[in-house]
Amino acid sequence: MKKTLSLTATLLLLLAIALPFFLIPALAASHYGVPSTRLSLTQRFQYAAKILWHDSTIQRPADVYGAEQAFTLTSGESPYFIAARLEEQGLIRDDEAFITYLVYTGMDTNLLPGDYRLSPSLTIPGIAGMLQDTRASFVEFIVLPGWRMEEVAASLPTSGLTITPEDFLNAAQYPPTALDVGAAASEGFLFPDTYPLPRDLNADELVSLLTQNFSFHITPEIKAGLAAQGLSFYDGVKLASIVEREAVIADERATIASVFLNRLRAGQKLETDPTIQYALGYNEFNQSWWKSPLTYADLEVNSPYNTYIYAGLPPTPICNPSLGSLEAVAFPAETPYFYFRARCDGSGLHAFAETFAGHLANGCE
Repeated sequence: MKKTLSLTATLLLLLAIALPFFLIPALAASHYGVPSTRLSLTQRFQYAAKILWHDSTIQRPADVYGAEQAFTLTSGESPYFIAARLEEQGLIRDDEAFITYLVYTGMDTNLLPGDYRLSPSLTIPGIAGMLQDTRASFVEFIVLPGWRMEEVAASLPTSGLTITPEDFLNAAQYPPTALDVGAAASEGFLFPDTYPLPRDLNADELVSLLTQNFSFHITPEIKAGLAAQGLSFYDGVKLASIVEREAVIADERATIASVFLNRLRAGQKLETDPTIQYALGYNEFNQSWWKSPLTYADLEVNSPYNTYIYAGLPPTPICNPSLGSLEAVAFPAETPYFYFRARCDGSGLHAFAETFAGHLANGCE
């Protein structure tokens, strides 16, 4: 009889110990769904227990009457840092409860970078859902001065936009609809700027927006300035794209522009390295669209973009220039210079010369 009681007591004890391992996950699942498949069995129990512990905090808004706020989620931020910022802004009650919910549901790996409008009247599940809803945010898309359109395309996979590089390049191969300048494609007119964009923007809309922004920044004075230099508008953009790639220091743009304008007027070849780099395309060794340094063999590449061989401007712009480079071509410095080369001090500045002999004298020893 005693043995039977002892066995029964043991079974009851084991059942009492084991029951929570079944009841707690089941109760958590009934409230929050099944846990993330990335969690181990032990972790599933741990986070099931934690999410039930934080249940009241998870389900209560931080402030039911609170005003909507801007919240930016930056690429690379950890969920823990995001949770801490949300609590600091008063958008959630407790960062640990937020992390527990994210890890339990698997949302910790699905938060999307972007600019959001979040309300403290939302519960933690509501906030978390907003941060992985592509319709709920804007992303900050940056086009840097001097990028060619392939570089713009290459930035898309990590931008938060849903546009593929291939779709963007297909859209950019057509002339900009916002401008009637005789351009063959949109290269040169994808205006460098920072753009807050909806995630669901398509490729055609993006190209249109970039080229419209270019058109918006081109004043009648710039157009008149280009004409005063004897340039068509399209040729002005071509030259500005060269100035963009040549200038390291912004203050030198107008002087560099004057060198090329002096050469064009004198019938001299431009002999500018960035046009060679554009002709060569992507360089696997450098992992760049702008091979550096160039070899003597590179200078002989048979391409209409090779300004060491062909006189005049290249067939198209070689990059997307900044407003500063466009203004430098429209309003260049008045100089006698026909040559320039990088100074030997690594400053990014250039040494300018009127003659080839002076140019050689500016070389580094």
